[in-house]
Amino acid sequence: MSTSVFRLSSLWIAGVFLGAGPVLASSHMDAPLITRDPSANTTDVYAFVDQDGSAKNLVVALGVYPHQEPGIGPNKYNFDDDVLYQIHLSLGDDLARGRVTLSYQFVFETSFRNANTILQSYLGVVQHVGDESQNLLQRYTVTKVDHRRHGKKVVLGTGMVPPNNQGIATPFYNQGDNGEMPARGGVPTEAIAHWNNGYVAFAGQRDDGFYADIQSIFDLLSLRQPGKDSQGGYNLHLMALEIPLSKLGGDRHVVGVYATTSRKRVEVLRKNGDINGDSKRNLTDAVALLRWLVGIGPAPAPCTEENWVQVARQGNPLFNEGLVAIADKDLYSRSSPERDNELFRKYAETPELAALINALLLGGTRPEITTGRTDLAGIFIPDLIKVDLSTPGARLAGGGPGHPTNPDDAGFSRLSIFGGDVLQSSIQDPFGLGGAVPGGWPNGRRFGDDVVDIAINAILSDLRVVPPVVNTFPPGDGVDANDLPFNKVFPYEATPQNGRNHQHP
Repeated sequence: MSTSVFRLSSLWIAGVFLGAGPVLASSHMDAPLITRDPSANTTDVYAFVDQDGSAKNLVVALGVYPHQEPGIGPNKYNFDDDVLYQIHLSLGDDLARGRVTLSYQFVFETSFRNANTILQSYLGVVQHVGDESQNLLQRYTVTKVDHRRHGKKVVLGTGMVPPNNQGIATPFYNQGDNGEMPARGGVPTEAIAHWNNGYVAFAGQRDDGFYADIQSIFDLLSLRQPGKDSQGGYNLHLMALEIPLSKLGGDRHVVGVYATTSRKRVEVLRKNGDINGDSKRNLTDAVALLRWLVGIGPAPAPCTEENWVQVARQGNPLFNEGLVAIADKDLYSRSSPERDNELFRKYAETPELAALINALLLGGTRPEITTGRTDLAGIFIPDLIKVDLSTPGARLAGGGPGHPTNPDDAGFSRLSIFGGDVLQSSIQDPFGLGGAVPGGWPNGRRFGDDVVDIAINAILSDLRVVPPVVNTFPPGDGVDANDLPFNKVFPYEATPQNGRNHQHP
């Protein structure tokens, strides 16, 4: 890598421009309470520019329900009808404030073709998404909420969730259309929803595309070579949305992205019968619910927007998991980026993680990285993934540079700018290098970005001085690729692992 590009990489990681932050990893177990609620537990958020000819789109995606053992039964991992899944965008002045401009809500509805059977998901071999052999059916609706217009809602469209990859029941996910074989690359086109307004959506099970040796990282940072992919062989559930940039006011700006999950509010009677100071209203609600449950009354009215309670939040991975102390982890999950400066700045300025890295990896020789980290505070506060929309489309990962049928795009590097993978911005030139910006994370985040190895180098570096002092840790965590190839078409995340034929490290 040239000296100029390497210097730019250091400055970018410092957050001088977009302010995206270094992270070490994401084990998907960020806070105590949400770990107990897997269908609402967020894994990773992705955001990057995709370009088809002259048309550019912002791709955003949210993974939930981590550590899915493929092929489990009789009940399957699915999206939860009682969870509101949302991907939020911050535009214009809202970006610096951590305030939401637009929200995209995914809501699910589950039904069964035949409830009088133990065959919960499959009545036979599934030939097409939603056919007569797919017993468990999940449909979803995506709604756009514009907070600039007093929360005005517009339904963008609806779609069908494809079945999980069981094996014999779902042969077309797998090599040779054979349920005995491992999962193959590709995307079930019938599961992609194309809507008249230019949006494209997907919701369904996929392979967990985050790769890292989480076991070693959280085992006193006892890294090993080679590392073991702790998410290898597991699936998750993914929601993805392709948004035309014309719907976001064009490409002459930077957008911030984060996601939340919320559950319906549950109210509990206290000893005096009062709930939130309104015992009469809540007693009436409780009686109505009881009448419905015993079959002598109508179903209760659906929850309104005000009746949802946020239970998880995700922007850049690891901020809550690796920087925020146990005492405040659940608070982070419930709060908004608007309050990050007030509540969580202290954790970025004096990160315990940096102290652990210094003590356990560096023998205490680098105390300067442990305190006064105003650079990290500038990165994580507010905690949003930032994407420069003015660049050409991001280079995409496939199955690696040498894959015979699905190679990475030319110029793609899992290390983003640390590997020389840069794009040209047409709205800014922060370092006097012709507008060069990172090709991947922390300019957005692509599937395949090795955020662990990028971040280890960033945390070891001193980003408070210009030029910054760059210190690298070449071995990284010893995991340099996902266990399955990514797709270079929407929704990008790899095919779900076959329940009948898969491996864990």
